[in-house]
Order: sequence, then structure tokens, then C-alpha cells
Amino acid sequence: MKATKRHSLGMGVLIALFTLSLFGLNGAAAAGKVYRLKIQSAWPHGDISMGLLKEFASAVEKKSNGRVKIKVFAAPDIVPTENLFNACKRGTVDMMQGGGVVWGNIIPVANVEFGLPGTFMVPEEKTFEGKAEAIRKFFFKSGLVDILREEYAKQGLYFLDIHVYGPVPITLSTKEIKKCSDLKGMIVRADGLDMIYQAAVGMKPVSVPGEEAYVALKTGVVDAAEWDISCITGLKWYEVAPYWLRGMENDDDLGSIEVNMKKWNSLPDDIKAIIADAAKDYFYATVRGYKEAMDEANQLVKEGKLFSIELDQECRDKYAARAKKIMDEEAVKDPATAKAIKLVKKWRGIQ
Repeated sequence: MKATKRHSLGMGVLIALFTLSLFGLNGAAAAGKVYRLKIQSAWPHGDISMGLLKEFASAVEKKSNGRVKIKVFAAPDIVPTENLFNACKRGTVDMMQGGGVVWGNIIPVANVEFGLPGTFMVPEEKTFEGKAEAIRKFFFKSGLVDILREEYAKQGLYFLDIHVYGPVPITLSTKEIKKCSDLKGMIVRADGLDMIYQAAVGMKPVSVPGEEAYVALKTGVVDAAEWDISCITGLKWYEVAPYWLRGMENDDDLGSIEVNMKKWNSLPDDIKAIIADAAKDYFYATVRGYKEAMDEANQLVKEGKLFSIELDQECRDKYAARAKKIMDEEAVKDPATAKAIKLVKKWRGIQ
């Protein structure tokens, strides 16, 4: 009887040891697995935020000790900008980087995320870095990120983090503007709600892909075009449109990174944490990158290669009135947008 018990106990110990070793092997295999992801930007080569995605990918690989490798693509390397949202949703790309201005027609609150005209202005902060930090704090402390994550999740996407684009819109013109009425009838390349915003001063907005804007300006298809500061330092639009119109821009507009939800949920928690940490680093990389680009653009002004034109008060008043109208119109689109705009108004003291 005792021998039988000893035999059974021995078999039990062997089975337990085998099970533990099996779990150990599986754990080791999981720890050694390499996760390969693809991220595409909504923006072309030459855009600052697109270029900085390489730093994001490098940070993820370093923080994960090589367990995560992210391959970076620009628009339209895999899909054109207008198809990127659905490509990420379907899993054609694992991640996307861009701005709500591109897919605000699918997720209305994404327009608030990007920055409605006249909203992300932080005059109490005197430095480029201070303005960006104040906006980040608002996003994460006010509950706006929670609203965005809920709305993106409905589309099968995980809202990862934000980043800055500096002042937007940066508008370059092929013509010198001396008074507000000079803008009337000019054809301007614009995006999203800025098409309505730019029309406030009588310009005629049209849609032109960012990668085609240089040629459109050069050949006279458009008289002006807007982007972020990348249009000067990276895309070199100033070579064919040397007049920089200033006075209607936000201090910052915001971009974001999303991950296909199925892909995100399939990742181990430690890998998720690493990617999230690198995305936060990417925010600060864009702050540095766009600050340097603003300095570079202002240097071009000093050198006489770019001409800075401050819009007159008539123009500023027209833009401000249109910005308020846009905010009121957006607020009734859906409950999420209404909540987000309420948060923005409270933060900025907008009536």
C-alpha cells in the first residue's frame, strides 16, 4: 500500500515538473517573440511629423530590446491619405499617424481633436514648449482623451496618443497681400473645416493632396496653400509661394496615432506599455521638431527668402467670426463632439 502511494506521489511530482517546464518554455517563447508592425503616416515625405516617426519606431525597438520592430511608411506608400483610416481599421496597416482633419467626416469629434479654428490658442503661455504642454495637459486631464478613445473604439481603433503640428494653418501665397480684400477670389488648397474657415475672407478652397501642392502652386492651379510649418522647411512650398500669411492660426494643431484594435488587444501588456511610452516620447519629439522648424522659417524671413505678412484687423475679425460659427455648427453633430466642445470652451473661457 505504501509502495503504491509512493509510486503515485512520484508520478505526480514528475507531472508537475513537466507542466512547470512546459509553462517555462512557453513563457520564454513569448518573451523571445518579435512583433512586427507597420505604421503609415497620412502625410508625405518631407512632413516633419512623418519623418519623426522613425524616432518613434526606433524608441519602441530600443525600449523592447528588439522585441518590437515597426516599419514606417509615408503617404501614399501603402495607401493614399484618404484611404488610410479604413486601411488601419481593416488591418492593412497596423497603425496610422495623422490628424482628425482627414477623418473628421467619419468621427466628428476628431475635428475637435485636431483643433477647431480659433480654439487651441494659449496666450498665457509665452513659449512654444509651454503652449504644447498646456494643450497636452488639457487633453489628458479634462477627459477629452477618454471621449476620443471611446469614439475611435467604435471604429475598431485604439487611440494611442497625441502630438503637435505647431501653428496651423500655415498659409503660403504666390501673391503679395496688402489688404484683406486682396484675398477675395484666390484659390487656396485647404483641408477639412479649414475649407470653411478660409472662405471667411473670400478665398475659394479646393482639395489638393499635400504631395501635389508644390506643383499646383508653381503652375497656378492654386494661388495659396495651407499645411503646417513643414510646408516651408520640408516641402519647400516657399520656393514658389513666398508670402506667409499670418494671424489666423492656432498656436498648435494636434495629430494622433491609432492602432488597429484587434492588433492592439493581441499584444502583451508589457508591449502595450512600451509602445505607449514611446508614443509619449514622440509627442515631445514633435514639440522639439516643430519648434526648430519655426525657428528655421523665421530665419528664412530674415534672409529675405520668405516674406511674412500680418493680416489686417478686418481679416482677423472675419476669421474669428467664422471660427465661432464653425464651433457652434460642430457642437450639434453628435453627443461626443458636443461634450468635447464643452470641455474646450470651459478650458479657454469661450462663451
